[in-house]
Amino acid sequence: MSINHKEIMKLAELARIQLNDETIKETTKSITDVLCLIDQLGAEKTNDIQPMAHPTDAFQCLRADEVTESDQRQTFQNLAPLAENGLYLVPKVID
Repeated sequence: MSINHKEIMKLAELARIQLNDETIKETTKSITDVLCLIDQLGAEKTNDIQPMAHPTDAFQCLRADEVTESDQRQTFQNLAPLAENGLYLVPKVID
């Protein structure tokens, strides 16, 4: 599959971008190369290949989930100008 100069100009128009002739030429070649690569990948027979969750057998080592800070909720509530029943009271900003 390939893309031509006219199609690139139409895409540029739809995207509302201005391209000069050199940029259109480079873009046409780049997109054509990508489309050819996609065609090559699509041509490969993959019926007997088992899908993989990840291309490598690597795994992520996770650390233990431990609490590292103490609960300071009451301390912060005491510092607040207005707090009631564990909630911060703030002025109404929307009428």
